[in-house]
Amino acid sequence: MNRRFITLTLALMLLVVGVNAQKIKGSDSVLPLSQKLAEAYAKSGGRASVTGGGSGVGIAALMDGSTDIAQSSRKMKFGERAKLIAKKKKIEEVVVAYDALAVVVNPNNKVSKLTRQQLEDIFTGKITNWKQVGGDDMRIIVYSRETSSGTYEFFKELVLKNKNYKASVLSMPATGAIIQSIKQTKGAIGYVGLAYLNSEVKTINVSFDEKNFYAPTLENSKNGTYPIVRPLLYYYDINKTKVVNPFKNFVLSAKGQSIVSQVGYIPVK
Repeated sequence: MNRRFITLTLALMLLVVGVNAQKIKGSDSVLPLSQKLAEAYAKSGGRASVTGGGSGVGIAALMDGSTDIAQSSRKMKFGERAKLIAKKKKIEEVVVAYDALAVVVNPNNKVSKLTRQQLEDIFTGKITNWKQVGGDDMRIIVYSRETSSGTYEFFKELVLKNKNYKASVLSMPATGAIIQSIKQTKGAIGYVGLAYLNSEVKTINVSFDEKNFYAPTLENSKNGTYPIVRPLLYYYDINKTKVVNPFKNFVLSAKGQSIVSQVGYIPVK
């Protein structure tokens, strides 16, 4: 076999791999899951590049064609769908996992449980001191994800009942930044996905009926007792189905769903 033929064969193989590579972009909540899935997918011979930036960023990338899959921690908005239709893109939605949002505070905060109404009042600015909810006389400092985040949208819709966040809320570009800020600020409160929980923050038990309080654990999220649970989604243009299918099918396979559990999310099956 001559050298020229070998070189041409290798070039064609690289071209095929490049064509089949998946580009995934969007939600920082879905990011650690997609990264682990991409690592496992690579071991089976596939290729996928994964970046974060927020659900809105991923959906915008889907609109301009710079990503194959938009990963999102919220449902696509009506306006986003309208723009995609205007671009003659028909979008497929796939639930790849479920996630619970944990409300977290500094480990030195003695408050351990809050009702949905109290959370609404804290995040909208009606409650401003921890002594109002049984804690120390200490100003509450509220951290949130920025507006492009699907986590921001979901928390606003489910917990705040679509009321606006307080004007002085501190918006963070990524979930990791919320963890670090709360770790360093005694009066802080925020929310993060289950996969981001660590010993640097303390979780709050939550009640939506003002009677029964539940911790944000995987078990409580699976059995439906913990109330702040959401689907994690992949969106893609059906014209890219052949490109997307190998990775999507891997994610939904038994192997892929076992990785969902390992990362700390809830499998769809």
